[in-house]
Amino acid sequence: MASNKLRVAILGASGYTGAELVRLLSRHPQVAIVALTADRQAGKPAAEVFPQLVLQELPTLTKIDDVDWSGVDFVFCCLPHGLTQEVIAKLPRHLKIVDLSADFRLSDVDAYATWYGHAHHAPDLQKEAVYGLTEIKREAVRTARLVANPGCYPTAAQLPLIPLLEKKLIDAGDIIIDAKSGVTGAGRDAKQGSLYSEVTEGIHAYGVASHRHAPEIEQGLAEAAGKPILVNFTPHLMPMSRGILATIYVKMAPGVTADQLRAALTERYRKEYFVRVLPNGAAPATRHVRGSNFVLMSVHADRVPNRAIIMAVEDNLVKGASGQAVQNMNVMAGFPEETALEQLPLFP
Repeated sequence: MASNKLRVAILGASGYTGAELVRLLSRHPQVAIVALTADRQAGKPAAEVFPQLVLQELPTLTKIDDVDWSGVDFVFCCLPHGLTQEVIAKLPRHLKIVDLSADFRLSDVDAYATWYGHAHHAPDLQKEAVYGLTEIKREAVRTARLVANPGCYPTAAQLPLIPLLEKKLIDAGDIIIDAKSGVTGAGRDAKQGSLYSEVTEGIHAYGVASHRHAPEIEQGLAEAAGKPILVNFTPHLMPMSRGILATIYVKMAPGVTADQLRAALTERYRKEYFVRVLPNGAAPATRHVRGSNFVLMSVHADRVPNRAIIMAVEDNLVKGASGQAVQNMNVMAGFPEETALEQLPLFP
């Protein structure tokens, strides 16, 4: 192991996002994974928990309390909502952290208490946290110690909408987000709603008018618009393991056309490695980004006058979670942003 590599710990490594981090970081030339925690799996060899990574040399899984933090530079936190705040508050200050839970995404601690049902356990740390939507917050991420990695739905919704709101090309008071996700978005724990027989051969909405990603989406859009925003947001569960498709309905500002929306997004993301705007008439599909850190988006003129339909797709475990977390780590550490994330989508 090269002594100049960034020494990384993954807390909660046995879940989907933790496993995806191991997969991505295993091929990162400037990173060494030195600690993997999973309390219920503690003591097990990594190859037993991650058979797909049997060829990688990985540390044995351990409990968080048994990690030697003096040998760690960087932490990815993949723990459940609510628990993460207390864990991160106890970590040494020399560590840089990307948190994949929702615990530091909402800047207003009162809003967090309202949506998550308990008081924020680390309000002082919340003041320090930077929201890590990389393409939008890159400069703040670069100097951050603690980054709150965005949710999967908010990533797909905000990337197309923020540039349009900043340029006042759409009506901030008339946004509808209809989003579909693969089952891995519900996590790896056994839940009745995630069972094969409950999910396959069907589709259903959940968190209707009450999903916790709504205030996160509204927070980013309000900042872009310069005023409070409420959106209609409804998520749906699809019978697939990975992927998010967000179909967004907007009212355009007077005199604005769908072609102008597409041109604005194309220009905004022209130099971005991971965000691509499709040409007129093309529509993205989740299979076009499976296993990758890419976001594809498109803009279509609606049959309803003065309205447009915007689509965005991502892999919820990569750009919607672990891939964006690695992207943020690269920015924080001064590595090329696409390092370990260059892989193309899997097809079929």
